[in-house]
Formats: sequence, C-alpha cells, structure tokens
Amino acid sequence: MSKYCFGVDVGGTTIKMGLFDMEGTVLDKWEIPTKTEDNGSCILPDIAEAVKSKMKEKSLEAADVAGVGVGVPGPVDADGIVHVAVNLGWGVINIKKTLEDLLHMHVEAGNDANVAALGEMWKGGGVGHKNLVAVTLGTGVGGGIIVNGQILTGATGAGGEIGHIHVEDAETESCNCKNKGCLEQYASATGIVRLANRKLAKTTEDTILRKENVSAKTVFDAVKAGDKVAIEVAEQFGEYLGKGLASIAGVVNPEIFVIGGGVSKAGTVVLDYIKKYYTPYVFQGSRDAIFALATLGNDAGIYGAAKLVL
Repeated sequence: MSKYCFGVDVGGTTIKMGLFDMEGTVLDKWEIPTKTEDNGSCILPDIAEAVKSKMKEKSLEAADVAGVGVGVPGPVDADGIVHVAVNLGWGVINIKKTLEDLLHMHVEAGNDANVAALGEMWKGGGVGHKNLVAVTLGTGVGGGIIVNGQILTGATGAGGEIGHIHVEDAETESCNCKNKGCLEQYASATGIVRLANRKLAKTTEDTILRKENVSAKTVFDAVKAGDKVAIEVAEQFGEYLGKGLASIAGVVNPEIFVIGGGVSKAGTVVLDYIKKYYTPYVFQGSRDAIFALATLGNDAGIYGAAKLVL
C-alpha cells in the first residue's frame, strides 16, 4: 500500500519539490533549477530524474508512492494538458501523460494558482472549508477557486483567473494580458505602486511616500503610520479588490477568501480594506464569507500538488 506522494511546484526560475506522507506531513523539500531554454524541453525529464533520485535516496519502491502532483504557471485542463505556459516556453503539452511515461507512476497536473488554493484549503488558511477562493497578491493577481473541495478548472483550465476580471473602463495602460482595466493592474504589488504614483502625481500633500521608494510594503507601512495619502491609496486598492471579490462571490458563493502573496505580509490591515468594500456590494447570500490570511507561503504549491494525487 502507498505511503508517500510527491508535490511539485514549477516556477519560472526554480522547481520546488516535496515528499509527503499520506496525511500531508512534508518529510523533505528541495529545489531544482527550471531550465526554460529549448522551449522548456528539459523541465519534465528533470522533474522525473529528481523524483527517482529522491526515491533512491529514501529507499522507496514505486509501490510506496501514490503518485506525483504538479502545478505549473499556465492553464491546465482536466486531462493534464497545459494550454501554453509562456514563462516555461511551452506550447500545448500533456504533462500527465509525459511524466507518467517517464516515471511509470500516477501523475496529476494543475494550474499553479489553483493548486496553491487546494494547498491552503488542505493545510493552510482555509482548513475546515470546502468552498474557497484563494487570492494571491504578488507581482500579479493569481486566483484559485475550490467548489465542494474540487478545483474549478473550466473548459481549458483558465478558471480562477481573477486577476483579469475587468474593473476599470477608463484605463489607458495595457495589462500583461493585453487587455485594459484588469483587477491585476490595481490590486497586485505593482498595481498598488501604480495607484500610489498616480496619486502622488495629482496631489501636493505632504506624505511619507515621497521620502522613499514606493512599494506595496511602504504604502501599507505608511497606512499603519496614519499617512493620509497612503490611506487614500489603500482605499482605492480595497475598492477595486473588494468589488471584484463581491462579483466572484455572486458566482461561486465561497465560505472563505484566503488572501496570500507578498502584499498579504502587511497583515490584517489588507483584509480590513478589502472587507470594507466587499460587504456593501456583495449579494446577501455571500455576505458572511470569512476573510483570512494564507499561512503556507511559498509551500502552498507543493502541498496542493500533493493533494492533487491524494
């Protein structure tokens, strides 16, 4: 009977890997470099080699391992096929079949943000809940939606792309996705900097933000210090994200929103600004949704990938 599984989180520069027992305790974790040259042709063979090497090191047989779960930065459908992962140089690749052929064991694959959401539900900020929206506020805005304990993938694996919900008609700059007015342009770390710089260009008021490099961290540090301009920026951020999440709640009716990523390191102050604008705009059936901070950090992906298999 299987006693272990592997969780793999493929990033643009490193691949995080974890060996888990069946209860979800991480027994070992390590990283290997992501070789994106030659259209990322080495990535899956490298993962297979790393799994085999760890099994040899731990004296594990194939029968001991339930399988390998993999999260990747791109849309992955229910059959384990990725439909273009730009950061990895991939076009359409069947991750599940390719890795199963290399390893001769069970493989499951999913989008990295969706998989991280599954990790937070299983062992992180969303423990005890089966209907969850995970929001990652980093360089971009990532999202993962869990309904009745299952990842909502959609037709081509593009479900949960909440960063690209349209929230602003008047935007003139393009998002990375080429559209204009995406949530990501205002609620990500870079989006908060955009809001702050626009505010600074319009106001002559004295503010801490003129004295240092503007970042999401310096904005929320200034908010905590009572800086009026920073508070106005946080209000804008909260309004965009709160209204955006209210729209999502109208569709999926979650029990809980788990907020992670670099911006969430500012703590509960971030949740306060989101909830302020979520509550008045959300349909009453979702008004009691809980807001919590993610707890797994950079390990959410390997936990969720392991759970894909289990």
